[in-house]
Amino acid sequence: MTATETRSWRGVLVATALPLREDLSVDYDRYAEHCAWLVENGCDGVVPNGSLGEYQVLTPEERARVVETAVAAVGGARVMPGVAAYGSAEARRWAEQARDAGCQAVMLLPPNAYRADERSVLAHYAEVAKAGVPIVAYNNPIDTKVDLVPEMLAKLHGEGFVHAVKEFSGDVRRAYRLAELAPELDLLIGADDVLLELAIAGAKGWVAGYPNALPAANVALYRAAVDGDLGTAKKLYEQLHPLLRWDSQVEFVQAIKMSMDLVGRYGGPVRPPRVPLLPEQEAVVRAATERALAAGLG
Repeated sequence: MTATETRSWRGVLVATALPLREDLSVDYDRYAEHCAWLVENGCDGVVPNGSLGEYQVLTPEERARVVETAVAAVGGARVMPGVAAYGSAEARRWAEQARDAGCQAVMLLPPNAYRADERSVLAHYAEVAKAGVPIVAYNNPIDTKVDLVPEMLAKLHGEGFVHAVKEFSGDVRRAYRLAELAPELDLLIGADDVLLELAIAGAKGWVAGYPNALPAANVALYRAAVDGDLGTAKKLYEQLHPLLRWDSQVEFVQAIKMSMDLVGRYGGPVRPPRVPLLPEQEAVVRAATERALAAGLG
């Protein structure tokens, strides 16, 4: 199969939270179990080393082992690592590491050490594409200050550098423009709290956050939405949205990890410079999680 025929990025791929022990070391055994549990509960795959996985504060050795642990737990076809780095050469090396570990796709932010121009963005994706593994672009202009607008994504796709995009801008109108400019480029839902809107607009997958805590309910929401069962989808969306909107907040890692703890999983602490939630934030997350459990969504 060609890269575009396999499309291993379709479906619900969970941007995995990374379990840290109290001394903030990585608990790889727990991470392996978590990846397997997500797949057992209906998720199609995992995305290690995304922002939710705190990749920015991992050592190179930790980052490589996280990918290898996920692959050993659920198989390379189900693992799409984030390969973001400040330098294009380093991002390419992470793509090569993922490829050699057996992964069939990787997820890549644009250059984010500075506000890159169009030529820099194109050169960055061209360099990482040399690794020979399909790339899913990650558009997060809020954090990176580089906006992969539909016209730019169409260029990247036309050059063969990217096969899909995780869209996190929050602007659901872009889905329709992107479909006009690059109909073969797969749109993936990038923010949990616009899931229904982008599913209706034709999304082919979801790089998801809150399934870390509530996989079955969120998978049911996604399947209903893409299948056009809007009655089921809207009810689930309304019930889950108080949690899903945390995915677009600064404290999304802490919130999702707290919900994991509350549902009986293991979220655990975060590494600095992230800090624990404030008491009032904890109260909001706790109440929303408890309401979801009371509604039978756990």
